[in-house]
Order: sequence, then structure tokens, then C-alpha cells
Amino acid sequence: MPRLSFGFCVPIFAAPGPNLFRTPGFTQVEAAAAMRLARLADDLGYDSLWVADHLMLGRDDAILEGWTMLSALAGATANARLGMIHQAHYFRNPGLAAKMGATLDQISGGRLIHFMDCGYMGREYTAFGLPWNDDLEQRVADLAEATSVILALWTENGPVDHDGPTYRLDGAVCAPKPIQRPHPPLWFGETAPGVLDLCAHLGQGWNSTPVSLTEWRRRVALLEGACERAGRATTEIEKSLETQILVAPDRAALRYTLAGLLDVAGGGQELPAEIQPFLARYAEDPALRAFVAGEREDLPRQLAEDWIVGTPDEVAARIAAYAEAGMDHLMGWFMDAPKEDGLRLFAEAVMPRFR
Repeated sequence: MPRLSFGFCVPIFAAPGPNLFRTPGFTQVEAAAAMRLARLADDLGYDSLWVADHLMLGRDDAILEGWTMLSALAGATANARLGMIHQAHYFRNPGLAAKMGATLDQISGGRLIHFMDCGYMGREYTAFGLPWNDDLEQRVADLAEATSVILALWTENGPVDHDGPTYRLDGAVCAPKPIQRPHPPLWFGETAPGVLDLCAHLGQGWNSTPVSLTEWRRRVALLEGACERAGRATTEIEKSLETQILVAPDRAALRYTLAGLLDVAGGGQELPAEIQPFLARYAEDPALRAFVAGEREDLPRQLAEDWIVGTPDEVAARIAAYAEAGMDHLMGWFMDAPKEDGLRLFAEAVMPRFR
């Protein structure tokens, strides 16, 4: 079994209640808790720390800003790599993003992963008066141009000029450059054909949001196709699965934790329409209620297939299956946060099996 990398997704928003989306144990944003858990993950040996890049998400649309959070984590941690999940390139002019990335790489000692995407929740952009385009192909084209601007600022000596369809630079200087050479790793995500092609040409990493093992294999095959078109080996790209994790010592503890998450106060709010396709209605699943009540032993199908849930042995078996299907990096949203139990148990009983 190849060595795997493990990442911790830092909970910077709250989504309590029976949807079980990402941070179901948080009733409100807790900056101190997010920092505490991130420092603990670094101490426990997690390889990477990740924050979501949204301006409005979760309960009351309350979320901490991603780059600010990464900057704080750069000073508060010592070892883990740092990145934003599906960084929305329209949020920040690419010239400014290059400068921000170079600075973060400097202050973190060369730990930045620059993970870019073309954006999917248009309401955030329009709410803040930021650029937005409903045409996915145009967003991908702008992402490609933004990536070329960032790479130029990171790798070219002297002032940089750029006169493109969307972005313009006139003698821009990015100094000091990032510590990592030739530049911090570039990651891309999901399965939009243009983004897959961009990743195949320029990427060092690729990420998928939570999917079943069957769907994971299909997505990896799409990436392989893009790499074949680009004349590049897929093994050159670190393949990551971002998913939700719930690990407990035994069935009784698992049921107890799930019961608590389903009944977290203040839950049941509607999540943005753009997120709905990624959600199963777990609260309406009678199999889940039956499992929690102890009326069935096996995990409900959706819970077992979409996420990584179970005892350490069950969780390790699931991870091994994804690894055999090409996964190199697992990015986990620990569902029982702000409790530390799952984060600790995973580090102690699961991670060592893959190192």
C-alpha cells in the first residue's frame, strides 16, 4: 500500500442539524475552536490543513474569510501544508492572489498549496459586487488566464506585463517570490472538462468532493483521459478525495455520536441551492434512524457509500479501497467536531496503517 497523505478540513462555518453537511456539530462559527483543532491536527501529524473559500455559507451565511484564516494558521502551526479548498479565482484579482500566495509561502516556510477553481455559487459574487459569469466555459477560460498570470508573477524575473481578455498587468512586481521552486504546487478540482485539461497541463494536484468509490473511479478515469490528451502521466498529479469522516471505537459510540448530530439545536436550515446536488437527505432516511436506534447493524447505504464512517478497522478498509483506486491524499471533514475524539482516534488508529 503506498504512503498516503492526510488533511484536516478546518471548520470555519457552522451547518448544524440533520443535513449532516460538513460541520454538523457546530451551532455557530467558533474561531477559537477552529484554531484549536487546526493546531491539534498539526501536532497529531496531519499532512495538510484546509479551509473553505466562501463568503457566505452555513448557518446564517456566517463563515470566516479563507486567506485571513490561512495566514493565522501559518503562524500557529509548524508542519502541515496549507491550502484553500476550491479557491474561487473571481474573489481576488490574480495579480493580488499571486502576491498573497507568495507572502503566505514565505511566512509559512514553504507550505502553501495553491488550489484554484472557477467558482460555483454565483450568489456570493453578486452579493459582494464581485465579477461573475454564469457561463461555465467562460469561467474556466478566466481561470486559465488567472493561472497564467499567477505563474508569470511567481516565476519570471523583473516586472510582468499581461494584456489578456480579462486581466491586465502593467509592470507588476511580485517580490519576494514564493520559497517553493519553481512555484507552490497548483491544484485543481472536480470534473469540468476545461478544468481537467488545465490540471493535466499545469497541475500538481487534483481534488474531488465526496463521492462513492464507483464515482471516484469514474472521475479518476476522466482525469486520466485529460492527462493522455496532454501527453502527461497521471502519476505526476496528486489525487485527493475530500470527504466527511466519522470514526468511533465501536458501534455504540458511532450510534451515540450520530444521534447527537441529528438532533443538534438550531439545525434543519436550508443550504444554498448550489450545494443541494451534493447532499443526500439523511434526516429523511429511515435506514439512518433505524441504525441510530440500534434496529439494524449495517450502516445505511448512503452513509456507507458517500462518506467514510465506522470503526477504525472499517474506516481503514474504506481508505484502502480508495487508495487502490488511485487516491493519494485524503482531506477529511470530521463530523464530530468541535469534539476532538474523531480527530485523535483517526490519527492514532488509522493513519499509521498507511505510513
